[in-house]
Amino acid sequence: MGRFSFPMAPGRAEALGEIHARPFALVGKSRVIFQLAFLTDGGAVVDHAVLAELARARGVAVPGRDAAHFAMGWGQGTLRWERHSEFSTYFWDAPAPSQFGDNVETHPFGDQFSPPGSMIAGIRLEVRADSPETKAALESFDPTSLCLSEVKGGQAMIATDFRQDGDGLTRILVIDKGMTDAGRGAVVQRLLDIETYRTLAALGLSLARSLSPEMRRIEDSLTKITQAMKNGARENSDGLLAEITVLAAELEANAALSLYRFGASRAYYTIVRERIASLDESQQPGFETVGAFLEKRLAPAMRTCQSIEERQANLSRKLSRATALLRSWIDVELERQNSALLSSMNRRVKLQLRMQQTVEGLSVAAISYYIVGLFGYLAKAVVDGFHLPVKAALLSGLFVPVAIGFTWMVVRSIRRHHDVDGPSGD
Repeated sequence: MGRFSFPMAPGRAEALGEIHARPFALVGKSRVIFQLAFLTDGGAVVDHAVLAELARARGVAVPGRDAAHFAMGWGQGTLRWERHSEFSTYFWDAPAPSQFGDNVETHPFGDQFSPPGSMIAGIRLEVRADSPETKAALESFDPTSLCLSEVKGGQAMIATDFRQDGDGLTRILVIDKGMTDAGRGAVVQRLLDIETYRTLAALGLSLARSLSPEMRRIEDSLTKITQAMKNGARENSDGLLAEITVLAAELEANAALSLYRFGASRAYYTIVRERIASLDESQQPGFETVGAFLEKRLAPAMRTCQSIEERQANLSRKLSRATALLRSWIDVELERQNSALLSSMNRRVKLQLRMQQTVEGLSVAAISYYIVGLFGYLAKAVVDGFHLPVKAALLSGLFVPVAIGFTWMVVRSIRRHHDVDGPSGD
């Protein structure tokens, strides 16, 4: 135990070890290097299974499932494996053949090799000493796309035409003019990264091209909808809202599909530019540098991806504004319908009130009639029984206003009682 046995923050070991995770491989003189990059379609499990099979074939301990890099001897060179976010690379070096581009008989990528996924980049890079024979190898490249430049202050010259050979590998030649093993390793790693990441960056272009017709269709449909809105088609606002909702759903689905790919392409393009800048190329007369060649071809591709992203964002805002306008139309129509409904309900309430008042008047008259009738019987019995000097009909007539007033007061009291106590009883 060291002197400072403090508790360590979570992730500290991983953070400290990250700068040592992928060191440059030391590359000797006159070497041929193969690097294959595969998209990990099946995930880390498939990648680990391939690596474990290779390790067992060489009698080497299988690396752990959480390993991010691994190296083992293979023939006269070393096979190095690295796991990245969405791809993995297999790097192998060996003594260079006698002539540039000659076949290499023994390598790990023969018939026994099972790729973990689809190959996205394949590179054959040869490091050779400066000689007339090496410079003569430049004639094997396509002169229309040959890039030739000096790097590391003239210690090396790099050449490539970014075309694939019969094995589907991009050929790169590094002419060594006195670099150290570490210096060669740094140049080789940068060139491998440039070829791998420029291919990954270009994946966004194919997606952008596939999305462009769909974007045009959505834009045309939105134009038709807005023209219909301009002509005042309020009566069809529900149908227009349904159409624009479908368009918005399609746009968001495409945006979600392209979000990761376009973001990854920007990140890969940034790495390519950083690696090119670190080469510090010097242009050779009559030839383009690797940086100038790629910039002329990658920059338009990245601008195309950016254009599609901006079109998606602008179209999303237009769809939102059109949706808000249609909803405002629908809300106004709903408010108008609600107002008409409330007016109708108000008329019904007034009619019910008049009917209630009419019924109450009729009720007062009817009840008063029966009370007066009952009082008439009572008055007749009293007058006849006590031989009073008045007529029963006169008493009944005088009682009529009293009966009507009493009945009206009773009915009114009952109505007031219901008006006050009715809501509280719900």
